[in-house]
Amino acid sequence: MYIMFPNFNPIIFNIGPISARWYGLMYFFSLVFAVWYGKKKVLKNKIYNIKKTETFIYSIFLGSCIGGRIGYIIFYNFPYYSNNILHIFYIWEGGMSFHGGLIGGIITILYLSFKYKKKILEISDFIVPLVPFGLGAGRLGNFINSELWGRISPNFSYAVIFPNSQYQDLEIIKKRPELKILLEKYGGLPRHPSQLYEFFLEGVVLFFIIYFFTKKNRSTGSVSGLFLITYGVFRSILEFFREPDPQIGLFKNMITMGQILSIPMIILGIIIIFKTFYKKSDF
Repeated sequence: MYIMFPNFNPIIFNIGPISARWYGLMYFFSLVFAVWYGKKKVLKNKIYNIKKTETFIYSIFLGSCIGGRIGYIIFYNFPYYSNNILHIFYIWEGGMSFHGGLIGGIITILYLSFKYKKKILEISDFIVPLVPFGLGAGRLGNFINSELWGRISPNFSYAVIFPNSQYQDLEIIKKRPELKILLEKYGGLPRHPSQLYEFFLEGVVLFFIIYFFTKKNRSTGSVSGLFLITYGVFRSILEFFREPDPQIGLFKNMITMGQILSIPMIILGIIIIFKTFYKKSDF
């Protein structure tokens, strides 16, 4: 009853040495949506002018992409990249971190706040509703690429067989030899389709939580705080279904890097919510 992974080609088409990939297309869709939705919010609420809106979105998108790459290098695979410096620029090989992207986005917001004399949380409250769509699109890209698979789940009837997970599967059956028969039969071990779980929670559910929350006027900072807490909780839960990065594994045999990085998010979100509802925030 397991589901065989569809044979997606991660490359849409080639033009000479240049390849157009589905994962890159997801980033493009995310940016297009952010610009469209941001302009729609501006026209409705008269927050900024259109030109400033585009400046904010493009700048934060770029800052998040740079931060995502640097974050992956530092948090997830520093020994490899420290020995292969040029591979830092091999972005087609993959390697992005949401938490690094968040840090990059925050740094960009700090710069924009200083440049345009706007409150930090005012800018982040405007940007936050544009983010979940991109998160969901990115997870679809991960699924199409057959990467960031879920944990082994032989008793889950709708587990997915990812054939290109074999190099990890071979390591796993050394510790769990009873799974060898499944590997031989299906060509891969049955795993949770965690990319789709993340697409649903981080993309769809989070989008509608933020959407309905912002239907009413809210105190400055409340939207940002809600996002940090909700994403942090969702990510912490989803990490129990996602295969830990092989080069890192589990810390203390129980917690993943994604969960560790989500804890400061949740704490920061709680602090922002507290300052928003119980004190006047100067940020």
